[in-house]
Amino acid sequence: MCGIAGWISFERDLRGERATLDAMTDSMAGRGPDERGTWVDRNAALGHRRLAIIDLPGGRQPMTAQTPRGAVAMVYSGETYNFVELREELRGRGHRFRTDSDTEVVLRGYLEWGEAVAERLNGMYGLAIWDAGKRELVLIRDRLGVKPLYYYPTRDGVLFGSEPKAILANPLAERVVDTAGIRELFAFVKTPGDGFWRGMHEVKPGTVVTVRPEGIRERVYWSLPTRPHTDDRETTVARVRELLEDVVRRQLVSDVPRCVLLSGGLDSSALTAIAAGHLAGDGEAVRSFSVDFTGRTDTFVPDSLRGNPDTPFAHEVAARVGADHQDILFDPAAHADPEVRAAVLRSRDMPASNGDMDASLYLLFREIRRHSTVALSGESADEVFAGYRWYFDPGVGQAETFPWLVRWAEYFGDDSQILAPAVRKLVDLETYRRDSYAGAVRGITRLDGESDVEWRQRKVCHLHLTRWVRVLLDRKDRTSMANGLEVRVPFCDHRLVEYVYNSPWSLKTFDGREKSLLRAATADLLPQSVLQRTKAPYPSTQDPRYAAALREGARELLASPTHPVFELISYEWLRNCVREQAPRITFASRSSLERALDIALWCDLYSPTLELS
Repeated sequence: MCGIAGWISFERDLRGERATLDAMTDSMAGRGPDERGTWVDRNAALGHRRLAIIDLPGGRQPMTAQTPRGAVAMVYSGETYNFVELREELRGRGHRFRTDSDTEVVLRGYLEWGEAVAERLNGMYGLAIWDAGKRELVLIRDRLGVKPLYYYPTRDGVLFGSEPKAILANPLAERVVDTAGIRELFAFVKTPGDGFWRGMHEVKPGTVVTVRPEGIRERVYWSLPTRPHTDDRETTVARVRELLEDVVRRQLVSDVPRCVLLSGGLDSSALTAIAAGHLAGDGEAVRSFSVDFTGRTDTFVPDSLRGNPDTPFAHEVAARVGADHQDILFDPAAHADPEVRAAVLRSRDMPASNGDMDASLYLLFREIRRHSTVALSGESADEVFAGYRWYFDPGVGQAETFPWLVRWAEYFGDDSQILAPAVRKLVDLETYRRDSYAGAVRGITRLDGESDVEWRQRKVCHLHLTRWVRVLLDRKDRTSMANGLEVRVPFCDHRLVEYVYNSPWSLKTFDGREKSLLRAATADLLPQSVLQRTKAPYPSTQDPRYAAALREGARELLASPTHPVFELISYEWLRNCVREQAPRITFASRSSLERALDIALWCDLYSPTLELS
């Protein structure tokens, strides 16, 4: 896991631009605290920050190979979980290896198969290959979009990086956010390819981007397939378990300490139990970590999203599987720390945080990094196995919008209320969401003979796996990698995703509940309390001191009425919010306050030019 950056120019000599390449590379020092490397040729400059995970002495980058037509240089972020099998296949084809790293396997794979190496990789990755003989840059991103990769076309080439900050460190990149970027910020819809900053693009998941002197080309090498599912319930459950066992086994491979994030929910508990079984064969106990707030378990108050605290369930699972478990406790005051808020914003490069939940996630990863370098997470299981309550809301299947937006305001409030009236009218989120939804469902394939019920649920599942999950994956990657922690997501293995996606709704919910297949596949491993537990989101502090700190931050902001943030948000709205005398601020109001303060701090940190029209 690392951070990559680069600059391709077909008309200028980049050998004199090392200082700019260094700035681009070092902007992502958090992603790669172990080593730094650069490689510069006339038309290509590649930078790499390394988080050493596999083959610590041999995996240094940029990695190069000499061919009869010239040098091939690669920078690579992520992990390829089937690299052992690929290495053996390549050896059979005559390739020789100098290292034991998965990086070299990917590079030699490119030499053998060209950009078609993408179809052979199982893992999470964002990589760039400069082929000097072809005068061509190849950018490849993993199928589900676990690892980020951005690019910014220039007059004579392209800039690229694992994060926008690497691109923004180059003077050729303008720090401009236009109306489209603001829409993306408030729509809660991750549009494939959108890079938020004007002129910047994401390499879409499952896509190869090729840059040549004559232009840029995209090729999709994977998209979520629709195919008939013929296995019965027993076979399906057994196949899910088989896939989970294989996925976790592969993702435990590491030359550095690893652990599991354990919340006490079904997803993380299943991973912890399976990991414990694999590690027990080597005489090793699985290491697990949970997050909690001081006094939360004793003073917990159920709300519309969370019916019980996580900690007792996490402890029960840890005891059952023999985990070496540790609770990481936070004082809610830490979440209001301006330095923590700034660190989260820098990790995201945009004010898209989820307030205290992002802050606690960042702090959790920072603490875990003291003990482990790799962590397995249950992220994406809700999208794969249909775990959200809105999957079962009759109104969601009928609504002509993204499923998570149907009840969004009811649970989380409407953050767009903070926008100045003229800006709100300009961005027109309702139309934007409607058009985005129409484009998203247009690409979904219906099976011949599929019932209306199954078709509705197929659309719901597809939208979660191609739009919503990317919001969550981006959040987890940025906050973890800012701390030099590699978080792996076994539920994003494309084999598992494809298999469960094509399982009919009647199988996904055969016991009348969410995540029926996952529950059945791991029933022998987990306590009944966890198997029967209702899903709860990532924990959020209930301490009133946190809300009070937000109000105080808003008062300070109101004291600067010329602050650039008021080009976007409503000064009057913020003033009224601070004047509220309610004894306890609602979660929705708190969320809006968090968003307003984040945007203000983002303006301070990034000095963006806003061009709204």
